[in-house]
Amino acid sequence: MKLIWILCAALISIATLLQADALPKSALEPYVTPPMSIGDQLTEDGVWELLNSGGAVAGYVFETQNMAPLPGFSGAPINMLVVLDLDGRFLDVRLLSHNEPIFVSGLGEAPFHAFFEQYRGLSISDSLVVGTPYGGASDGSALIYLDGVTKATASIRIAHESLLAATLKVAREKMQGVSAGPPAYPDPSIDETLTWDDLDGIAHRLQVTNAEVNQAFEGTKWQNDDPVATANPDDLYLDLWVIDIGPPSVARAVLDDNALDELQAFMAIADMDEPILVIDAGRHGLITDDFIRNTAPDLISAEQSGFPIALRDADILVGLSDDAPAALQDAPALILRTDRRLGFDPTTEWTIQIKALREHGVFQPEIGSTTFETTVQSPERFYIKPTAPKQRAPWEQAILDRSADLVVLGLFLAALVTGLGLNLNRLAGAKYFTAIRLTILAFVMGFIGWWGQGQLSIATPLAIIRTATSGGSFAFLLYDPFSLLIWAIAIFGFALWGRGLFCGWLCPFGAMQEFAHHLGRILWLPTWNPSSKWDDRLKWIKYGVLALLVVMAVSAPAHLDTAIEVEPFKTAVTTFFIREWYYVVYAAGLLILSMVTFKGFCRYVCPLGAVMAIGGLIRGREWIARRAECGSPCQLCRVKCNYDAIRKDGSIQYSECFQCLDCVTIHDDPTKCVPLILQAKKQARP
Repeated sequence: MKLIWILCAALISIATLLQADALPKSALEPYVTPPMSIGDQLTEDGVWELLNSGGAVAGYVFETQNMAPLPGFSGAPINMLVVLDLDGRFLDVRLLSHNEPIFVSGLGEAPFHAFFEQYRGLSISDSLVVGTPYGGASDGSALIYLDGVTKATASIRIAHESLLAATLKVAREKMQGVSAGPPAYPDPSIDETLTWDDLDGIAHRLQVTNAEVNQAFEGTKWQNDDPVATANPDDLYLDLWVIDIGPPSVARAVLDDNALDELQAFMAIADMDEPILVIDAGRHGLITDDFIRNTAPDLISAEQSGFPIALRDADILVGLSDDAPAALQDAPALILRTDRRLGFDPTTEWTIQIKALREHGVFQPEIGSTTFETTVQSPERFYIKPTAPKQRAPWEQAILDRSADLVVLGLFLAALVTGLGLNLNRLAGAKYFTAIRLTILAFVMGFIGWWGQGQLSIATPLAIIRTATSGGSFAFLLYDPFSLLIWAIAIFGFALWGRGLFCGWLCPFGAMQEFAHHLGRILWLPTWNPSSKWDDRLKWIKYGVLALLVVMAVSAPAHLDTAIEVEPFKTAVTTFFIREWYYVVYAAGLLILSMVTFKGFCRYVCPLGAVMAIGGLIRGREWIARRAECGSPCQLCRVKCNYDAIRKDGSIQYSECFQCLDCVTIHDDPTKCVPLILQAKKQARP
């Protein structure tokens, strides 16, 4: 008993798990594909610059474990490497390390790696959800669904939430201009009749005189390299018009019929692009002689909230409406496009910049430049800015995904608890009790185990310990509501029956062992049970195994998943015995052992059974009735107890009782219970 209380104290006062250090640059570089490379480290959390081939910052590279250390089912966070561009788009997501039991040796890591490949090309502006639309069909929303991994949905959801939490943290700190929701897009229902004169507040104009250009180059070697500007200081160097022609009403007011038809055909294909018309009625022009159509303009750039906007020529021949100013009719014009999905919001103020160039020298002239800019913002009345689709909380989605299974499980558990709680003796006394019990165990093995993947494991208590000592979140428990419901009922059962409810009725591998025992009897195999003295000694092994796992949870977490394989549950239940041969041999060997020694693993080795026995200390009643004759002189129940959970004095050792009800059957049967038989004979005497 003292050892049990020592173990209880260890579970509560275990040392704090230290935060992992960020990986060095040399460890991350192999994950970044050339010509990209890693630049300087920006934060202690492990955020690095992503550099393009020219050495310019193109995004960020970071790990997730220190910025969003959501614990997985092993209690340790899942660490991923994220490569993010400046527009908030995932260039790559790689799995670095994890201790998720289902992937360590169950399913293997290949499905886990494949899951992360789905993020490439997606944006943090997208609404990403793990799973499928409810009912299996498209729900018509803007949600983007990522395929999960069968049998590992809970681990996948934890990884997804960790990834998004870390990425959004980087976005908030380093990329404030990245949109966090769906982009605004032109409202097709808005149909206003506009003329050029109505474009006040819609068309934006930037005028720069020759004198202003000269002033910009003053003090440089290029200050005297534009004689036209010097001779005509009051003339316009730049007369830039910028008009967002995404709204149909604006496009009709600005373009002639041919250009409008071409734009509409373009938008029918590129419906996520925002078209921007730029015109220069000055002498600057919009492009250089080296410009190539359908590429980024070489003199024009833009940014929003401090981050660049990717502009590209739409390759549309521009013709203006008849009521456009005469000075614009033959002026250079371009229709540029930018993808709204990359975070551009036309209803939020943005800046367009145009570069002025000068050459100094005749042979191999030196190029100097200065930049002029103006702010642009389109009226909100022309746009629809959808709110981000409301996503269900991960635990809500998990419940919804398994709603049918949870209903069946809930009904079964309600019936089982009711039957054991209100009619336990009647159930034990049923004529076909063995058949009833085996039917229930078959359901547990098939539905709860193989179908529902509800085999409880020591991994969960160990993860709770690590989370509690490291100050993490227990939200990971909600990702598997099926198992959580079984945990809740098992804990509820502690107060009424001790460990017996789960170990005797709800453990899939326990059910397998019981079927193996009955098969052994059918095959007339001999039975082998240790003596009572050795049985008492061997039962302490499971507490030693539990203590060792608890110590490893904090001292050697990297090896914990291998140590947890002392439980054969992953092999026998999760993977249907489809694993490496040595795991299969181990699990099958335990079932063979059960054919001759009743539930040998449960009684002597199972660390989860040790946890259940400790939890059973809160049992508030002795639910198995005893008589004064039990133990003295009658020893029938003790002899018949396959678990050796009845002491010589007839009392029940509830920490070892699996609630098989065999002793209850004997106690209530006047043809089996020795005191009842003797009492009946005494009453029958004349």
